Parts: sequence; C-alpha cells; structure tokens
Amino acid sequence: MTDDLELLALHGLAVKKAGGPDAVADILGADAATVSGALDAAVAAGRAVGAKGTFMVTPPGREWLADRYPEAFAGFRADPEATAAYERFERINRELLALFTDWQMMPTPGGERVPNDHSDADYDHGVVDRLGRQHERAEKVLDRFSALLPRMGEYRRRLDAAYDRVLAGETDYVSGARIDSYHTVWFELHEDLLRMLGREREEAP
Repeated sequence: MTDDLELLALHGLAVKKAGGPDAVADILGADAATVSGALDAAVAAGRAVGAKGTFMVTPPGREWLADRYPEAFAGFRADPEATAAYERFERINRELLALFTDWQMMPTPGGERVPNDHSDADYDHGVVDRLGRQHERAEKVLDRFSALLPRMGEYRRRLDAAYDRVLAGETDYVSGARIDSYHTVWFELHEDLLRMLGREREEAP
C-alpha cells in the first residue's frame, strides 16, 4: 500500500472535492502541516489550485492520479478480503441511500412523496432507528477495511461522531451537506473506496 504523501494528499483532496489541509488531513489521519506542504507542492506541479486556504484538483492532477492508482493500490485491488468487504459495503450503501432519501422525502397517505418538514417525530425516529442498524453493520465492514488499511479507521471515527450527534438531537448530522454529516462522510468513504479499487459508482435504479 502506498505511503506516498504527495499522492495521498492529492487523493484525499479528490475525495473531498474541495477543501483545506485540515479537511484533507482528517480524511487521511495525517498531520495538517505535512498535508499542507504536500498540497503546496501539488499546486507548484500544476496538479492542484488553491486560494484562501481551499484547494481543488486540476484536470492534469486527475490524470496524474488516474495514472498512479493502479500501482499505488495494486495490493488492495488484488486482495480478496478487500473485495469481500467492498461487496458488504455496497449492500449497506444501497440501504443508506434509501434511508437518506426517506429522511429528505416522506410518503403521504395518498402515496406521494413530499419534502420532509420533520414535523412528524415518529417518522423521523423511525429513520434514525434504521440509521442505527445500518451503522452497526457499517462498523463491522470498516473494521475489516481498517485491518487492511489503517487510515480507513478515520472513517469509522467520523461516522461514529456523526451518529453520536444525531442521537444527541443534532439531526442535521443525518444528511446535512455543509457539515461532516453521516451522509457526507459516507459519500467520501464511498469515493475513497471507488478510487482505490478502480470501480465506478453504481447508478441508482
């Protein structure tokens, strides 16, 4: 498995889409100052752009990553344990995608789905209970990934934190877009796995 910080920092930035050294370091479980230096080097090489502390991968940077992924993650891609864990991940992913939709849109007695205004506490509690069951399943999968690649434990830490905040009543942490919600962290985990394994995101049915 690669320990090339320049590659990992750019990979983390690609997973994050846009962000600063702290956000990328949070994905990698790395020191933010070290990640900052790697991102500055990526900017100097034309693989990223940065302004006011926020960085993004450039098209040449995406090509550079695509060229290096096969070698960098060859062992992970060839490991049957990683393949088996990913298949379990995808089964949970399908359940969670349905759950996030149900959190945002709720059925009416007539069968239509309307935006969830969160005025029905019983409905919301039901969705949160489902999140708890999927979180228990996800913990087991993340433990398997962490045994193969320790930095994946950062996702378990972040998902645990998001779930704890949901249980504490901060329900924006189910699927809020601008915070480290369960949905945000799960999406980044999925993107991270797809890139390492060289797979495409499944289209919704």
